[in-house]
Amino acid sequence: MSADVTPAEVVVSLLAREIEDGAVVATGVASPLAILAIAVARATHAPRLTYLACVGSLNPDLPTLHPSSEDLRFLDGRSAEVSIPDLFDHARRGRVDTVFFGAAEVDGLGRTNMTASGRLGEPRTKFPGVAGAATLRQWVRRPILLVPRQSRRNLVPQVQVATTRDDRRPVRLISDLGVFELGAAGARLLARHPWASVEQISERTGFSFQAEERLSITPLPDARTVAAIRSIDSHGYRDQLVGA
Repeated sequence: MSADVTPAEVVVSLLAREIEDGAVVATGVASPLAILAIAVARATHAPRLTYLACVGSLNPDLPTLHPSSEDLRFLDGRSAEVSIPDLFDHARRGRVDTVFFGAAEVDGLGRTNMTASGRLGEPRTKFPGVAGAATLRQWVRRPILLVPRQSRRNLVPQVQVATTRDDRRPVRLISDLGVFELGAAGARLLARHPWASVEQISERTGFSFQAEERLSITPLPDARTVAAIRSIDSHGYRDQLVGA
């Protein structure tokens, strides 16, 4: 990998590529990497995307990444205000294309845990919570799971509490080591990042997975994409959020 491109910039560029020009994308709470990916996609290959921000804004200006998804500066430049019920109504009607979902745990079937460790009735540790992700994930056309610091603690054989699941279709997971497809048929490694070997990925994955013998390597972002990332995230928050 070029020494000039960081792992965080590769991950952000992969997230941005998941957004097609003209797509409708939305973010929930604690989603600074997703917001950065949306801003980069808008600045490069997807200028006609529609963005529904969780602070209640439609198509806000995104010149600068702020560390909190709930920063009220993400209201600036909005073309309209959007309530949370509006967001869910649009998703239920099939009008939202892509949402990036985080999780404290993910298993090979694509189930996520955002609720707690231990038993649901007697949790040892409570996680941030599901908000509306359980239904939103099933309504969005192309949900994407994001784990920016992959380890055996968050990619687990079986989630302790199944907060979200979608048994009807596989889901893509992007981590700081590679790209997986998860679902009822099991887990499959689709690509590895340039700095990660299959052996290293296996060491930091708690579930079993299949991988092609000639596995794809994720491409590096082009100069225009790197420039957009560095301009929008001039404070370098991305490098604090992505491991590798």
